[in-house]
Amino acid sequence: MATVNYEIREGDSDSTVILHVPHASREIPVAVRDDLLLDELALNRELDAMTDTDTDLLAIAARNQAKLKPWIFQNKLSRLVIDPERFPDDREVMNSIGMGAVYRKTSNGEDLRKFDGARDAALLHSYFHPYAAALEETVRSIAISKGCVTIIDVHSYPRFEHLNGVNKGQRRPAVCLGVDDFHTPAWLQNLAQSHFSRAGDVIINEPYAGTYVPLSLYRVDSRVSSVMMENREDTISGAGLSRSATVLADLIDAIEESR
Repeated sequence: MATVNYEIREGDSDSTVILHVPHASREIPVAVRDDLLLDELALNRELDAMTDTDTDLLAIAARNQAKLKPWIFQNKLSRLVIDPERFPDDREVMNSIGMGAVYRKTSNGEDLRKFDGARDAALLHSYFHPYAAALEETVRSIAISKGCVTIIDVHSYPRFEHLNGVNKGQRRPAVCLGVDDFHTPAWLQNLAQSHFSRAGDVIINEPYAGTYVPLSLYRVDSRVSSVMMENREDTISGAGLSRSATVLADLIDAIEESR
């Protein structure tokens, strides 16, 4: 039986905010590790490159400071197992570089896995779809009970672009604010931009664009709003973690107060 690959921390009863933390873990189940082509040294380097280090700590610190504790939905496994934020089909643009829902290439373009469609389907069945279903249910239940729900997608990214990427040569601000033209209303974008600017310069949808919404609700349910907080890694290192946690907590408070 596959490891349950998500953890849900319930928010306060009146909370309408979910902090989604998809890429903070380095854990890889043994059966999945055995299928990876990298030796231990190379695997640790790849985990260093691809893990959104300390974003779990950022979410917890913000939750502890917020007036209403938000929900936290966190991936317990590394994105090298499956990436829950990719499309699991041909819609995913990262398929072109071998980094779709199941990565076949590393961040520098080396082989991570051999091609095996049956294995990929099994990984999606065991990890991707249960994760997506649990997050969808969490989002849907809050939307039904409260009339609205806001996802804040919590990430970090490196100061220098990966060799194997699709967003070459773009600016790399202290905070990239990811928005969606359906699920990020103007009031939410303005609130997020105003708050994130306290951590440094903010650019919208660059170098990463968009924000997570469960696929069954995507561009369908207007009760679901979402923004992405993509922190450049040095923004949340050292003393920056505490500052960014306060920024995020204040944004959570502002979202709740706007209802």
